[in-house]
Amino acid sequence: MKKKELEQLKAVLEEEKRRILRHLEDLSDSSVADIDTPSGDSVDLASLEINQNSLVKVGKRELNHLKKIDVALKKIEDGTYGECESCGEQIGVARLLARPVAQMCIDCKTAQENEERKYTDRSPEEDSDSLPEEGEEI
Repeated sequence: MKKKELEQLKAVLEEEKRRILRHLEDLSDSSVADIDTPSGDSVDLASLEINQNSLVKVGKRELNHLKKIDVALKKIEDGTYGECESCGEQIGVARLLARPVAQMCIDCKTAQENEERKYTDRSPEEDSDSLPEEGEEI
């Protein structure tokens, strides 16, 4: 990978990290404000609880992504950024530009996902959003 590409990816990762940290701070401020002013009937309180649960889920997702960004930044420092953790080959620059926190090359990631699909309860037909054909059972 060229030095310019690496610097570009590092800048993208650092900007994404700043964005997530700001977003987490906003979520925290919003959550505290909602909790500090609980009022209303049971429907309002239920709505507040649902909102709080949603904020927690978003926050967890953001924290997980933040951890991946930190791992990627550490790999840049170590000189190992862009190496597939599965096969050791270089991850394509196009893939890293699309997903800077990628830890596997596209071939290894595809193989991993295919392997994981073997253990799910859903069949490919269930994953499709198509309606049943006329005369076909639901």
